[in-house]
Amino acid sequence: MSEAGSGKRPSGDAKRGPSPRRVSRERVLRAVYQWLVAGGDYAGLLVQAEVHDPEETGDTTRPHEGFLRELLDGVMKETGQLDIALAPHLDRPVAELSPVEHAILLIGAYELSHSLNVPYKVCINEAVELAKLYGGTDGHKFVNGVLDKLARVTRTVELEAEGR
Repeated sequence: MSEAGSGKRPSGDAKRGPSPRRVSRERVLRAVYQWLVAGGDYAGLLVQAEVHDPEETGDTTRPHEGFLRELLDGVMKETGQLDIALAPHLDRPVAELSPVEHAILLIGAYELSHSLNVPYKVCINEAVELAKLYGGTDGHKFVNGVLDKLARVTRTVELEAEGR
């Protein structure tokens, strides 16, 4: 999470900045990362994730609070099931993932499984953008490959409609 204070953000429309949902994903990533590394409870992590002080955080866009809460709560409650869903698509055991990539994969897996109103390509792209911003050098390629394979299991109807 070394670039958190760098001001570098995934691009969207440069004039508008990131969407509230993207800001929510970033904040959930920070909270899940902290939870994976140091522990903590949902209430404390939620408070940290919801803080909106543009001078302190550099965020000018407010998060989508309902989405932020749903995502954080869902990932924390379903980490075990999400890890089981991810495991067949990984090239190493879940325990060997970097905490950043693990957190990103959990968020992406949760969205693929539960945010059926969001196209699978958007779920994967948002996770890839988080990996480009916060992950290792080629972490985004790894995240893309894993989530693409998971989408073939979780979004079969959507993929079939596309002819994939």
